[in-house]
Amino acid sequence: MDIEEYSPKSSLVVEENPRNSAKFPFVDVHSHQWKMPVMDFTNLIAEMDSLNMGYMINLSGSGFATFAGNQNLMDISLTESLENIKKQGVSNRFGVFVNIDFNKLDDPDFGTNNVEIIKDAVKQGVIGLKVYKNLGLNLKDNSGERVKVDDKRLNPIWEICGELNIPVLIHSGEPSPFFDPIDKHNERWLHARQKPQSFRNSDEYPSFDEVMQEQYNMFKNNPNTIFINAHLGWYGNDLDKMSAQLDDLPNVYTEIGAVIAELGRQPIRARRFFIEHQDRVLFGKDTYKKSEFDVYFRILETSDEYFDYYRKRHAHWKMYGLNLPDSILKKLYYKNARKLFPSIPLELFEPN
Repeated sequence: MDIEEYSPKSSLVVEENPRNSAKFPFVDVHSHQWKMPVMDFTNLIAEMDSLNMGYMINLSGSGFATFAGNQNLMDISLTESLENIKKQGVSNRFGVFVNIDFNKLDDPDFGTNNVEIIKDAVKQGVIGLKVYKNLGLNLKDNSGERVKVDDKRLNPIWEICGELNIPVLIHSGEPSPFFDPIDKHNERWLHARQKPQSFRNSDEYPSFDEVMQEQYNMFKNNPNTIFINAHLGWYGNDLDKMSAQLDDLPNVYTEIGAVIAELGRQPIRARRFFIEHQDRVLFGKDTYKKSEFDVYFRILETSDEYFDYYRKRHAHWKMYGLNLPDSILKKLYYKNARKLFPSIPLELFEPN
């Protein structure tokens, strides 16, 4: 038997308050629906209703075309996504982000072309821009150099988003242990065993601190643009650091997608973080799977102790509830999102 097989049943007897739906209607600001251009939304809407999810933001507006590296296909897919939700009468339940191709960074018209792409997307109904993690990690320019997150050639993109008042949700880097040696001291060793491609060795990639500093510089240099720093900026294991960044950068928000396990292992510090930054944190889940939301609700809403996360390679440790006050839950679940996305219908959350 090894660590993958070892799954002891706890003998601890404690109160259990499982949650299958959120206490208040919520906005998921970080979801991926790759088939949005062609999907039937009937089943998804039913699942959203059962979770008490009022509104979902699909960051993958360009769908699978994003991976083709062809902006024309991405633009077509985006238009089809927007048309599909309108055709099925569910525009009040979904928001869509635009995606852009950074591979043509060296083209003379890169900035101008992408400004027009973003302007056109907003006219069609897009409410934000999603930036994937290839920027800062493995995206390279024509000279073979890694494109840094704070590369000035990208400034026209951040500037137009500020002018149009649409947030930029950006995923930079990976959890810090993914950059560390894979040995017995690395708490993500099991993840490395199951998903070795997720790790970033120093021979091919910059350090965690380097990528995070570049992202910080970009935030600092574009004060008129609203950024949503995805996944707690990968500082879920260092909330002092995340807190200091939010204090220093009034144009930056964050969300909890894929990092709820970090919060669930430090309930005292995490609760204080939500209280101190209650106006700057959004609810996000990342990969959509209905059965996984209950752990989020239980951590955020209850005082339960010593319960399991849903994926062992992400968290071999136990979870504890934060028991957030209703006033903060409402901000986390929908009020902060509506502040950034005023087109989200209020009646989904506060019926007359």
